[in-house]
Amino acid sequence: MEIRHLLYFKTVAEQLHFRNAAAKLFISQPPLSRQIKELEEELGVLLFSRSNKRVTLTDAGKYFKVEVDAIFARLEESKNIVKQIHLNESGEFKIGYISSVYQTYLAEVLKLMHKEFPYIKTSLYEVPTITQIDALEQGKLDVGILRAPVHSEKLQQQSLFFDPFVVVVPSTTKNFNTQQDLVLFIKSSPFIFFNKEFAPYYNDKLMEICGRMGFKPDITHEANNVHSILQLIEAGLGVSILPSSIKRQYHYLQVSFIELDQIPVNTEVVLAYKQTNKSTALKWFIENYKSQSFND
Repeated sequence: MEIRHLLYFKTVAEQLHFRNAAAKLFISQPPLSRQIKELEEELGVLLFSRSNKRVTLTDAGKYFKVEVDAIFARLEESKNIVKQIHLNESGEFKIGYISSVYQTYLAEVLKLMHKEFPYIKTSLYEVPTITQIDALEQGKLDVGILRAPVHSEKLQQQSLFFDPFVVVVPSTTKNFNTQQDLVLFIKSSPFIFFNKEFAPYYNDKLMEICGRMGFKPDITHEANNVHSILQLIEAGLGVSILPSSIKRQYHYLQVSFIELDQIPVNTEVVLAYKQTNKSTALKWFIENYKSQSFND
C-alpha cells in the first residue's frame, strides 16, 4: 500500500464518482479504477458499492475513510511543523531596539546566534518603543528591546534590568559640590531631549525628575535618538537627563554623567515578543540575551 492508493481512495470517497475523481487527480478513469481494485484486494474488503452507475461507501469504506482522512490531516500537520522548523532555523530574524540600550549585549548574542543558527539572517532596526510595540503586534518584528511600560495584550514581556537616570552635561562644565549646585545649574540651562510624541514615557519621567528638583525643564532642542542628544550636549548646546546605562555605550563622548542619588527614579528595560510566536530562534535569543545582560 502506497500513499497514492490512499489519495486515490480519499478522492473517490469524496466525489463518489470515478470519472470526477479521475479528473480531479488528473489521470484517466481506468488506471484509477485499477488502483482502487488493488487496494481492495490488499485489504481483502470492498470499499465501494457500485450499482446503477452510483458509487457509495460500504461500512468498511466509511471506516477506512475516517482513518485515511486522519492520516492525511496528520501528514499536513507534519508538513506545517517541518516548514515552521525550517523557517525558525533559516530565513530572517528581525530585532527591534532602542537607541539608549547598551548594544554590546546585542553584538555578543548575535555572534553566538550565528553559530547556533548559521542559516538565519538577523536584521536590526533602531525603533522607538511605541513603534516597536505596533511592529511586534503585526509580526513585522520577532523581538523588541524596549522600555516599559508595554501596553499590549498580544505581547509577552521579559524584564532585563532597571535603569536609573543621570544628568548629562558638557565635560567642560564645572564640578558641583552639592546637589543644590547641580539643580541650580541645570535649571538655568537649555534642555535637550526626545520629542514628546516620539517618546512620551521618557518625557513623563523627565518631568517627574525635574519636578522633584523643583523646576520645569526648558526643552530647547529635540532629537529622536540618544546619540544625537549626546552630540548636542557635547557641542555645548544644553544638558539632559538620560538613562544611566548609556554611559557604557557612549563613554568616548566629551560629556559628564552625574548621578542622581537622591532621586530614585528609573526605567525598566524589557524584551517583548508576540505570545503566539513559537520560534526556536526566538526562544534561544530570549534566553541568551537575558543571560548576557544579567552577567554584564
